[in-house]
Amino acid sequence: MNRIIVILIILGLGWYGNQKYRTHQQKLLSDTSENVARPESDFSSNSVQFTCDGRTHCSQMTSCEEATFFINNCPGTKMDGNHDGIPCERQWCQ
Repeated sequence: MNRIIVILIILGLGWYGNQKYRTHQQKLLSDTSENVARPESDFSSNSVQFTCDGRTHCSQMTSCEEATFFINNCPGTKMDGNHDGIPCERQWCQ
């Protein structure tokens, strides 16, 4: 019984730490996006406006349009493994 309690406490602390880490990472990403210079040419009046904010992977994107913006405008992205110009083919741009 004592082992189960210890395991539950450890799992609870791990979950709590993970939540704190995610919150911290989101805050860092939002702080970074506020400090990034945004050239006017990156925006169009009819579409969602994206900015280079340090994200580089498909798991950090929310749409194909966003991923495409990132590979076309932001340095260091890792979303086009086969270099065909289409990012995140498994997650977003199918």
